[in-house]
Amino acid sequence: MRRKILLTSFDTWLPHQISNSSDDLLERVCQIDCIPSSLTFLRKLPVDFELAPALALAKIAELQPDVIVCCGMAEGREKLTVESRAVCGDDMLQTSVDLEKIISGLSVTEISHEAGKFVCEALYYSVLNYLCSSSCWQSQCIFVHVPVLSDENMEPILADFLAIIERLGFI
Repeated sequence: MRRKILLTSFDTWLPHQISNSSDDLLERVCQIDCIPSSLTFLRKLPVDFELAPALALAKIAELQPDVIVCCGMAEGREKLTVESRAVCGDDMLQTSVDLEKIISGLSVTEISHEAGKFVCEALYYSVLNYLCSSSCWQSQCIFVHVPVLSDENMEPILADFLAIIERLGFI
């Protein structure tokens, strides 16, 4: 049986940004004809340290997904990066997902141990903390940073991202 997966993305936050690559990627996923009904989208979260986590946690509480995939833009990265952990002050939380297994054999994806020290990390930490403190159901979360997308990298990044979603859907 397919697991329920919640996918989140962010809106833009700087004046020069026409779009946010995390949302551009989810837009492409939405356009796929055979998209599984087990996917739910929470797109264009505001780039706000309090509001983004609040909106995401409300959706998680409502949906109770098996897997949450939070996505954010990383303008300085070349590859899709899956974050292993999130830090808030002196506290660090790690994903329970076996990231090595999830990205095995993927061509443009790597594991990162630095979630960015911005709203992306605040969201990831909030979701991981919520899941750790919630005993209602077992859910897993990863955070995926998406580089700026172009005609050259869109297809390989989309292929890797879809492979990650597929693998998460059956773990």
